[in-house]
Parts: sequence; C-alpha cells; structure tokens
Amino acid sequence: MLVLLDGDAPGLPSGRVPGHELTWRDVRHPSDVFTVGQRIRAEVTMRGGHDGRPLLSARACEDEALYGFLLGLGRGDVVAGTVSSVHRFGVFVRIDGEPAHPVHAGTGSVNVPELSWSRFGDPAEVVVPGQRIRVRVLGSDTRRGQVALSLKALQDDPFDQLAVGAGDVLTGPVTKVVPFGVFVRVNEFVEGLVHSDELGGRSAGEGQELRVRVLEVDRARRRVRLGLAG
Repeated sequence: MLVLLDGDAPGLPSGRVPGHELTWRDVRHPSDVFTVGQRIRAEVTMRGGHDGRPLLSARACEDEALYGFLLGLGRGDVVAGTVSSVHRFGVFVRIDGEPAHPVHAGTGSVNVPELSWSRFGDPAEVVVPGQRIRVRVLGSDTRRGQVALSLKALQDDPFDQLAVGAGDVLTGPVTKVVPFGVFVRVNEFVEGLVHSDELGGRSAGEGQELRVRVLEVDRARRRVRLGLAG
C-alpha cells in the first residue's frame, strides 16, 4: 500500500506499507483495513527500500495502548510478570501492566538461551504456566508487539563463581562429542573443551568420565580449555 506522507507533493506518495505490516488482523486486501484518503499513523521501519520509498508499519501503531507500553520499556529494565505459555522455543510472559495482546499470549518472550545458566532438556523444566518471575528487558519490538526478556540475566553468572584455574586437575563426564574434540563438565553450569589435538588419538563418548587438566580459563570469552591429565 502506497502512502502520501506529510510533506509529499500531491499525487507523489513516498511511503509504502508492505502487506504484512498493515494490521494484526487476518485480511485479504488493504481495502479491508484502509480507504483512499484516510489519515493513518505508521512507524518508519526502513528509510529507502528497494524502490527508494521509506517502508512503514501501520501494525506497529494499530493498538495505541500496546504501542505506548512497548515504547515505555527500556533495555536493562527489570520487570515482573506471569508465565502464560511454555513452548520448545521458549516461553511467553504477561508483563505486569501490559495491555491485552492481539495475537500472542503475552507481550514478553524469553528464548531458550535466556532461560537459565543450567542445562535443561525442555523449557518446562525451568518454568511452568502461571509461575511468577522477574526478568530483565533485552529490547522491545513494536512491529512484532513483543518484548525480548532474559530470566538468566538476574541469576548469578556461573563463570563468576568458577573456582578452578590453570593447572587444576579434575574429573568430569563428557557432555558432547564434536568434530574438533569433546566437552567435559567442569561443574554444574560450566563445560570445558578438550580439543582433538589434546586427545592424542583417544576416543571418548558421552557420559564417559575423563580426568582432565585445566589449561586456560578465559572469563571474558566464557571458555575453559582442557587437556587430558596423565
């Protein structure tokens, strides 16, 4: 849909709203939502698309309460909410004070990597529907009508508590076998890599206990490098 922006010359619309940015509703044609000459409010999503026109999202501003709520959240804010649904890819959260969402079961979303520092097989092992949680805001997306959240950001970073250093010897299970080596559990939250060069041709399978020596702890890059202990 082409839009004549304020300041455009008559008959020379410079804005364009792609079909998927028209509305939250399921419609077949732009005329199901708008009429020629109608004044609309839209958010600029890109200045100069493939045809040189600014791209706009009318959907982002369609629900004024939702739009204002999302703009009011800043990166780093800590908010409280209730888990509304749990999925393999993460969870949806109803943030306290949020307006009803036209599509999702809550404006907040926590992707799997942001749920916990601990290892888990299913998000349902971390949270359940109806559970109250506190989370940190990573960013808000008015076009998707969602807020990216992190649960683990409010948990202690296990690398800050890692009580091992270069030269230490420990025993742990192999957690993953990869083409370039194996990962060994250092503690409940941290794994270290034994590179294939350090294995000396020896093979190891998941679950196998290995006696390893800590070669390096790179806290900045959150990596632990291991070698086999004699």
